[in-house]
This record gives sequence, C-alpha cells and structure tokens, in this order.
Amino acid sequence: MFDYIEMFYNPTRKHTNNGMLSPVDYEAEQKEMNEAGV
Repeated sequence: MFDYIEMFYNPTRKHTNNGMLSPVDYEAEQKEMNEAGV
C-alpha cells in the first residue's frame, strides 16, 4: 500500500495549490520555465 501511494498516487494526483497540476507535471513546467529564462 505504501509503495502505491508514494510511487504512483502522490506523483500523479493533481493539487490545487499548484494550478491543478500533478507534482511531476509542475516540476517539468518549472524546469522548462527556468531553461527559458523566465
């Protein structure tokens, strides 16, 4: 159960405090913005 929550559910679950993005998507977006110099 712990592995399911930590490895699948939490990284893909959408969060309201980061624009309804999953943590994985949010980090990818932040990385793109940093590379673009924004």
